[in-house]
Amino acid sequence: MAALLLSFFLSLFISAFILADSQSFIGVNYGQVADNLPPPEATASLLKSTSIGKVRLYGADPSIIKALANTGIGIVIGTANGDIPALASDPNSAIQWVKSNVLPYYPSSKIILITVGNEVITSMDQGLISQLLPAMKNIQNALNSVSLGGKVKVSSVHSMAVLSQSDPPSSGSFSPGFQDALKGLLEFQRDNGSPFAINPYPFFAYQSDSRPETLAFCLFQPNAGRVDSGNGIKYMNMFDAQVDAVRSALNAMGFKDIEILIAETGWPYSGDSNEVGPSVENARAYNGNLIAHLRSMAGTPLMPGKSVDTYIFALYDENLKPGPGSERAFGLFKPDLSMTYDVGLSKSSQTPSTNPAIPSPNPTVSGWCLPKGGVSDAQLQANLDYACGHGIDCSSIQPGGACFEPNTVSSHAAYAMNLYYQTVGKNPINCDFSQTAAVTSKNPSYNACIYPGGST
Repeated sequence: MAALLLSFFLSLFISAFILADSQSFIGVNYGQVADNLPPPEATASLLKSTSIGKVRLYGADPSIIKALANTGIGIVIGTANGDIPALASDPNSAIQWVKSNVLPYYPSSKIILITVGNEVITSMDQGLISQLLPAMKNIQNALNSVSLGGKVKVSSVHSMAVLSQSDPPSSGSFSPGFQDALKGLLEFQRDNGSPFAINPYPFFAYQSDSRPETLAFCLFQPNAGRVDSGNGIKYMNMFDAQVDAVRSALNAMGFKDIEILIAETGWPYSGDSNEVGPSVENARAYNGNLIAHLRSMAGTPLMPGKSVDTYIFALYDENLKPGPGSERAFGLFKPDLSMTYDVGLSKSSQTPSTNPAIPSPNPTVSGWCLPKGGVSDAQLQANLDYACGHGIDCSSIQPGGACFEPNTVSSHAAYAMNLYYQTVGKNPINCDFSQTAAVTSKNPSYNACIYPGGST
């Protein structure tokens, strides 16, 4: 008995350890094109109160890097596109850059990655494109010269426009015009173990195809899914489809061992009157469901069982950014440090789980998640497909299962929707199902069919 108890508590300890570390794949972009941002020290305190494990800067602001010292938060710093020519042509320029922006702060400030340029390949500036790899190599050599090679990685960030084909995901391929430049970059990154950084935005995909079913697919909400005609895999959300298109493109060029990093993704909560998609509801759904998806550790169909490091855009609004209104409305937090909307990032509102694969973002609501009255069978079937397609055990509603009878869509959907809610986290956002479900205190269990739930 003692050995069993020891084993049990050891497993709980390991689970808690993994859970505590499991938020490292959730990052945030910290842009500074604004004149109303809080002091870096206040931002550091804010970040420590959340489960955000990494922060990406677009430059190397020393006040921010210093404020993040001894927080354990991973820091991505970047060189501007305008820095690339000097870094490429003069190794001493790269050495000076590292000595100025990394050495004074490392390791107290946990600098983990340097991004050389932003979306250079798709800038179509051939001169700059040709200088990108030499600049990256010189930065790498500079890191090696101060014994930081391998500790601080070197990459560059790309837009999804580097792909000429992304649908279906299995056909993902890089544009022929970019492949020569990318080949050199990818060989360098493979040799140095750095990730391929890219910016997928389901928001932009929805703007180009604003059907309701596309919105549900983009927001991780119940939908019929999309079958990849190349391999038969059914995708249930646009994020996985876009990431796997990048995976396919890398594989097609022979770089199966290079990891993918999501440098930016997000959804605006406001925009101009002629913009399709921005709203608080959509932004909360996308970012909240994305975070739940990452925490589930389900991964993508082509990269199952792990979560891709993902940097959400953005920490704050950037009120001086040009462009449509949505460009200034991506912030998860306001300048007064309050939440723009709640996506379950606050440590104080999270309930640890003994299962590291399914930590529960709160606020938790006890009870059972069931369909609202008057929902169509078509919508219930979509909810059923969505829930059972996200890794929960739907065997109880299969023939012979305790909940198979009555053999109706409404009964099976109710069981699956509740099981999904109980499994991924009892946060009201996980019982939304496109506003077709709600949490109830009435236990729906019957006969031998037991619905998990009730008080927490």
